[in-house]
Amino acid sequence: MNAPEALDLAREAIFVALKIGAPIMLIALLVGLVISLFQALTQIQEMTLAFVPKIIVIFFAIMLFMPFMLATLTKFTQDISARITGLG
Repeated sequence: MNAPEALDLAREAIFVALKIGAPIMLIALLVGLVISLFQALTQIQEMTLAFVPKIIVIFFAIMLFMPFMLATLTKFTQDISARITGLG
């Protein structure tokens, strides 16, 4: 494996990590913003109000996006396996 192939593989790995993590992080960001806005408007400064809904929403988002995440990782793993068998 030469340098351009290694860089291409690293670029693909970063892109896969972003594809897998971005939907969950964006949902957590939106829920956090809504909760912060609610806390600012009502002046309720309860710490658990910020964490509990976010944890619940992240759990359901992971369940919702799990097939997409698994398919993405499976395709990436198959591509890496094909590259490994192509080298030998």
